[in-house]
Amino acid sequence: MRALAVDLGGSHAACAVVADREVVAIETVSLEAARGLAGALPVIAEALGRATARAGVAAADCAGLAFGFCGLVDSTAGRVLSTNAKYDDAPGLDLPGWCRESFGLRFRIENDARLALLGERHAGAAQGTDDAVMMTLGTGIGGVAMIEGRLLRGKHFQAGVLGGHLVADFDGRPCTCGGVGCVEAEASTWALPGVCRATPGFEASALARRERLDFEALFACAAEGDRVAAAVRDRCLRVWAAGAVAMIHA
Repeated sequence: MRALAVDLGGSHAACAVVADREVVAIETVSLEAARGLAGALPVIAEALGRATARAGVAAADCAGLAFGFCGLVDSTAGRVLSTNAKYDDAPGLDLPGWCRESFGLRFRIENDARLALLGERHAGAAQGTDDAVMMTLGTGIGGVAMIEGRLLRGKHFQAGVLGGHLVADFDGRPCTCGGVGCVEAEASTWALPGVCRATPGFEASALARRERLDFEALFACAAEGDRVAAAVRDRCLRVWAAGAVAMIHA
């Protein structure tokens, strides 16, 4: 069975045609210039069009469109509930209607971390298990839990996915959620530039000469022997480890 798939992150979207366990074609597009999700949807539609063309299939040949969203969603109603400062216009959009008008397909939306765990259970590291906890590292940090083969959702669709907002440092950095010292605020991609600049010795480090402060740059500089980069890398690893342990206990 073929399907269209979108993995929407904080700064980009991966748009693909998939067939069972195979990614047939994929287009990754930047959304940094888009204004909200409404501005991103035409970019996503064009990317899916290029992906179907590369795959040699028509949208009508697909069973539907699966949309992974970086926030809280009501998967039964097909709508976004909360975005935590990402795509603030999303709760007001009729996404199933957009999908019907753009592709003539059924639409299903789910939190991106939940979809990632479903993928791992179907074709990856979680095959053969009914109980798993997963942490996702990206622009933000997410989490998800599966218990006895069922995704943990809860009454308000929040259960299991807020692992990035477990506290790693109660005297730490402010988070976009309003908390302090969350795992996401201490060691996510969006937080990394601030973490680096606040580290003693940053101005003289190799990191200060990097145009973009992301984890690719951080790990590269650390591998080259930069002491500040190594210190920030090791700190992030400790934060991730603390977050993973907290999620398992939770």
